[in-house]
Amino acid sequence: MLAGEYFFYFMLYSFLGWVLEGSYNLYSLGMFRKEGFLRGPFKPMYGFAPLLLLAAKDLGVSLPLMVLLALIIPSAVEYTSGWLLKSAFHKQWWDYSGMPYQLQGHICLKFSLYWWGLAMVCVYGLQPLIERLYLRISALWMLLLPLAALLLAADLLWTCRTRRRSVKGLELGEG
Repeated sequence: MLAGEYFFYFMLYSFLGWVLEGSYNLYSLGMFRKEGFLRGPFKPMYGFAPLLLLAAKDLGVSLPLMVLLALIIPSAVEYTSGWLLKSAFHKQWWDYSGMPYQLQGHICLKFSLYWWGLAMVCVYGLQPLIERLYLRISALWMLLLPLAALLLAADLLWTCRTRRRSVKGLELGEG
């Protein structure tokens, strides 16, 4: 797979993760949009986990090992993301600490099992459809790729800058 193709999958899965999480919030909280790390409609955790799983699949990993990785990788990505965000910005965007079998509030067994099922559906059910989509629009995507990368980078930089500013304000007693 080429880098442009992987980036397409990353962006699409990050967007689909935003839609999935928004739908879950609408169902559970009554509102679609809950504050996330990025300002735009992307949840990078939902992009990284499928990419890692697709890379393992492309390496020819056996099905039993893929089943295990589908449990481990999304949970590892979620834990690492939660830890990094809390370490860098002193804020926890999700908190499973009230749930059984959790680790520092960043992951819990219940959602790890949800991610496992979602990962299996993603890799073996959704990904073949997304690959066909990519083949149909790859020429257009290659034209849009620089714009997509610029938009994601701008969102990331703007978000980090504004969030770091608010962390510094809290440290100085302004908030």
